[in-house]
This record gives sequence, structure tokens and C-alpha cells, in this order.
Amino acid sequence: MPHIKTLTVLGTGVLGSQIAYQAAFHGFAVTAYDINDDVLEKARARFTQLAGIYREANVAGAAEGKAEAALENLRLTADLGDAVADADLVIEAVPELLELKRDVYRRLAELAPAKTIFATNSSTLLPSDLKDFTGRPDRFLAIHYANNIWAQNIAEVMGTADTDTAVFDAVVEFARNSGLEPIEIKKEKAGYVLNSLLVPLLNAAAGLLLQGVASPETIDKTWRIATGAPIGPFQIYDVVGLGTAYNIASTSPDAGSQAFAAYLKDHYIDKGKLGVATGEGFYTY
Repeated sequence: MPHIKTLTVLGTGVLGSQIAYQAAFHGFAVTAYDINDDVLEKARARFTQLAGIYREANVAGAAEGKAEAALENLRLTADLGDAVADADLVIEAVPELLELKRDVYRRLAELAPAKTIFATNSSTLLPSDLKDFTGRPDRFLAIHYANNIWAQNIAEVMGTADTDTAVFDAVVEFARNSGLEPIEIKKEKAGYVLNSLLVPLLNAAAGLLLQGVASPETIDKTWRIATGAPIGPFQIYDVVGLGTAYNIASTSPDAGSQAFAAYLKDHYIDKGKLGVATGEGFYTY
């Protein structure tokens, strides 16, 4: 079974930065890649913020220096070849756009050493949509994380018919060693387990909003009080990021999803309101 010691994360957005920091917190040597130095400076600030969040959340060891040590385990670069040169595992966390992801894997196939395992963190695409562009379908699979990774610490691992079982097992072990609860998916399923349950809730909330039934605040309050959930669907949208929600909705053939994409663009995306990451979305942070 391959042994994973070095990790590269492609994309330093809300979830990509969490994936990188969580692994670094648990002692992995992590390289975070993004498209330019300006984006990486924002990522550097995000990592520093995560160190504070881990301390405030009393994550085991954070107050004893592990939060700061994690920052020492992180390297940032805008050079893709440099980022993957010694990676045992590459986790791709770029925007949910099929052709963009396929292009990333075409480049990775040329740049990464033969030992490297590729994994997509895609929330909506099947790994089979991407495997033929990796140059190594036997060393490719999906690993999907939840936001607020230090608390909602699952890692859904899902292969294709071509994924080597030893590679699958190695990624499960990596997830466990990085403080996560591995969720082993037995067959490909769009949305894995988590989003197969979550997306219908979010779509229903969007439909209620577009139909004028209730405001985001009322919909969220109803869900929280009636179910005991800590947050409601529009709070979840803000955490996931409205850019991600827009990308998913705009590529759906469903008319309701297209209408929600247009709503997000007009009221939020075009105004730079992308959720928690920018300080404002459906709510102000």
C-alpha cells in the first residue's frame, strides 16, 4: 500500500485552505498551490486565521503549539510543477467547472511523478468524469470534505472501477491520520452520502425563496427550531460559498437551478457578496 507523507492541495479557497491546514496540523508536509501570488497572500492570511480558529475551538493540541507548528508545515507556491514535484498525494479543490478540472488534470499528468496519487474534492462531479484526463486512472479517486473540517471531520473516499484498491486504502489511511473519520463509499454516487442528503435541502430552500414563500432568515429559523440543527440552509450556502453555489446551479439543466443561479448573480455575485469568505452573503459576518 502506498504511504502518503507529502500532500499538495490545488486551490486555496475556503475548503482548499481547510484541507491543507488540517493535514499540516496533523504533521503532514503540505504544499498549497494557487494561480498567483496575490491569491496566495490571501491564503496565507486564511491559514493564520485557521490557527486562531483551532485554538478557539480547543482542537486537541492547538493551545500547546500545534496550531502554530501547522503553519511551519505549509508551503505556498504559484508554480504548479514545483507544487507537485514531490507529492505523494494531490488533492484538487478548484472551482466546480468540468472543463477547468479536466484541464488541471491534463497538466498534472505531465508534471507529477509516477508515484503521485490524484484526488478530486469535487462536490458534484463523479471521478469517472475526470479519470480519463489524469493519465493514471488506477491512481485517481475522490476525497470529499465538509466545511469546518476541524469539527465536521469526515472524509468521503470514493473510487472508480479503475482505482487500485491499494490506492483507495492508502487514501483512507491518510484521512484517518489527518484527524478525519473516513467514509468509505462502495460505488460511485454523485453527491456522495453527505451531499445526497444536503443538496435536496438546499434546493428546497432556494425554491421557497424564489417563490416568495419566506425570507432566508425565516427559512433558516424554521429549520433550526424545528429540527435542532445549528444552522439553516442559507447559512450553509454562505459557508459553502455563493460562487460555488452559482457554479453548480448555472451548469444544471434544471429550470429551478438556472433561476437560482440568475438570482445569485444579480443579488450577490455581481456585488462581490460571496458568503463567509468575503464577509457578506445572505448574512453579514
